[in-house]
Amino acid sequence: MKRALVTGGSGGIGSAIARQLAADGCYVYIHANTGLKKAQALSDEINASGGQSSALAFDITDTELTLAALDNILEAGAVQILVNNAGIHDDAIFPGMSQRQWQDVINVSLNGFFNVTQPLMMPMIRTRWGRIVNISSLSAITGNRGQVNYSAAKGAINSATKSLALEVASRGITANAVAPGIIATPDIGDSFDDSTIKQMVPMKRAGEPEEVAHLVSFLCSDESAYITGQVISINGGII
Repeated sequence: MKRALVTGGSGGIGSAIARQLAADGCYVYIHANTGLKKAQALSDEINASGGQSSALAFDITDTELTLAALDNILEAGAVQILVNNAGIHDDAIFPGMSQRQWQDVINVSLNGFFNVTQPLMMPMIRTRWGRIVNISSLSAITGNRGQVNYSAAKGAINSATKSLALEVASRGITANAVAPGIIATPDIGDSFDDSTIKQMVPMKRAGEPEEVAHLVSFLCSDESAYITGQVISINGGII
């Protein structure tokens, strides 16, 4: 049984990914930061439906706490599937953006990626099989007003994905990024109403978290073994 870790697994997209990987037969570690109750509820749901999972909480921006949590996971063996989904946004136009807004977003999306991924690499390499999927954003590709910090963080993730893919390709490990557009998560109403979505998206609707999860599932499968170093958009035809 493959062991998978989904960071930010208690959120809208993360929970869909965790459910899908469990349905694919993986043992899924569902990570949360402050949302442990939601992660535990999701784990209970997965386990009740015949899957296998557990929930855990740690702050991925804290190097020592992250290492301690990952050491506990690695005692049972290598994590061969890693989905770096954790991320935050704190939007402001750049002239009015505070240093805290810049640092917080960079810390979670970019430094958090390093803190989680780097300690898992050597155990994964030793198994000669692995899948790393980094959840990026349309904002990293097109840019977005008010999201210089978020676009910078996710753009760096795209570049890191490409370089990491080159380093581990000969070890049977792939690394790809998935860049969602407008996805129907609980907070979508804060940013996009129905009329705006119909104007922006050629398909005239928001994507579903499950549609992102299906793409991630494929990239984590044996069938995707020749796909690596790619940034794959899922946005209903916006670009």
